[in-house]
Amino acid sequence: MSAGLLFSFVIGYFALLLVVAWITSRNSNNDTFFIGNKNSNWMLVAFGMIGTSLSGVTFVSVPGGVGDIAGGGFKGFAYMQVAIGYLIGYAVIAFVLLPLYYKLNLTSIYNYLKQRFGNIAYKTGALFFIISRTVGATARLYLVINILQLFILDRMGVPFVVTASFILLMILLYTFEGGVRTIVYTDTLQTTLMVTGLIVCVIYILSNLNISGGEALSQMHDRGYLNIFNFDVNSKGFFLKQILGGAFITIAMTGLDQEMMQKNISVKKLGDSQKNVMTMAVVMTGVLFLFLMLGGLLYMFALSKGGEYQDVLVNGQVVGKQLLIDHPKIPGEQLNVIGDKMFPSIAMNFLPPAISIIFIIALISALFPSADGALTALTSSFCIDILGLKERDDLDEKGKKKVRLSVHFSFAIVFLLCILVFYWLNNNSIIDIILDLAGYTYGPLLGLFSLGILTKRRIRDSFSITIVCLVAPVLSYFLAKYAKDLFGGYQIGIELLIINGLLTFLGLLLLSEKPGRDPQATVVPA
Repeated sequence: MSAGLLFSFVIGYFALLLVVAWITSRNSNNDTFFIGNKNSNWMLVAFGMIGTSLSGVTFVSVPGGVGDIAGGGFKGFAYMQVAIGYLIGYAVIAFVLLPLYYKLNLTSIYNYLKQRFGNIAYKTGALFFIISRTVGATARLYLVINILQLFILDRMGVPFVVTASFILLMILLYTFEGGVRTIVYTDTLQTTLMVTGLIVCVIYILSNLNISGGEALSQMHDRGYLNIFNFDVNSKGFFLKQILGGAFITIAMTGLDQEMMQKNISVKKLGDSQKNVMTMAVVMTGVLFLFLMLGGLLYMFALSKGGEYQDVLVNGQVVGKQLLIDHPKIPGEQLNVIGDKMFPSIAMNFLPPAISIIFIIALISALFPSADGALTALTSSFCIDILGLKERDDLDEKGKKKVRLSVHFSFAIVFLLCILVFYWLNNNSIIDIILDLAGYTYGPLLGLFSLGILTKRRIRDSFSITIVCLVAPVLSYFLAKYAKDLFGGYQIGIELLIINGLLTFLGLLLLSEKPGRDPQATVVPA
């Protein structure tokens, strides 16, 4: 299939998003941008947040991991351990955090820290969110933009910087006015297209292999792909680590994340927002299982086409595995399709043109909900939390809008610069490290909110909050680095976030005191 034809579908997709944005942004104001005038439909928010939660990285990484050999065996369906933790985390968000946010009528969730601990805690929490979301969102953007570049734009002779600029311009255009209200609808559209693409790919491969869904799962079981629970205590994949880690990742990266909660608190009633979260949690678990099933099918498809696992040797030592398959269009060339390369390589080289188009549209649909939401949430957080835009009396509504638009455009430029840095580094392991930073940057938020909600203590010296929030991630880093030597082979994995949050909590607890000693002190009820 020609790159030009594929690109025309991409352009058509953007045009559709711009039409939706134009319809939803009419008569918009600053409250429309920040919280959707608190009038969002909970069912639309629930469904649209599935796409936001999964992202383009999940779209290629979860299926690609199923048949990837790690630690002597396949990763299989082990990701379901984390998904079980997600369900627990979403329950905590629905029944602990959301009631608090609605009770305080928050526009930015970090305003809770201001009411509870003061202005420095508020600014510290907001800055940790801004840094974490900027790095995480641009890393995800880079990975997916790079796939589009390799399979479409390189063939057209378009430089990477032009591709990245074009995609960011499109995101900027359809979020510029409507903000959250627009994103609620575009996320719903994009999640629909993503899930549709997933289902179409599953059905096609089942048909090509001439097996039913039940037969496919049976064959995956025989190959070792269906393994879920890891019982090795020292392993990073130990099931209790994965479940607890999944729960706390959800609490921190959704419940304490302005991007994710901005959409939830845009729903008018608390009860509807809670239904939104729990509905989304259940549906997303089913979608993740479908992604894993697709992963198993992709590996079975590759093996049916003559794919073979081979050792990767470095200085005579086996350092990993690759899955090589003959290129269907270039005689004598082989493709390594293991891991993240699996889904795009099979979809673009071995499946019919119609399926390739569906894959590209689904991939973009997986990319955009995490990117547009991040851009909007970062604009909201910077305007409200750092600039204090809502409280400024020296600016009228028009002046505030001008500031908001300037901040929105500036973050788009920051996104572009970060993406170009990742491109110039040209090393996927760097991206993995950047994404792992979430464990370090969300830990202080977890500790801050935990102290505020679980205790009634206040901080004696507000500057010490920033110090603790900086020291805890550093200690967490050294613990993770030397854990294997210090604790008899134990490896810190997904639970790093919990350790970081606990260190922050304990540090703040040591520097806190009971309320009531200062007659002027006020404490927001936990």
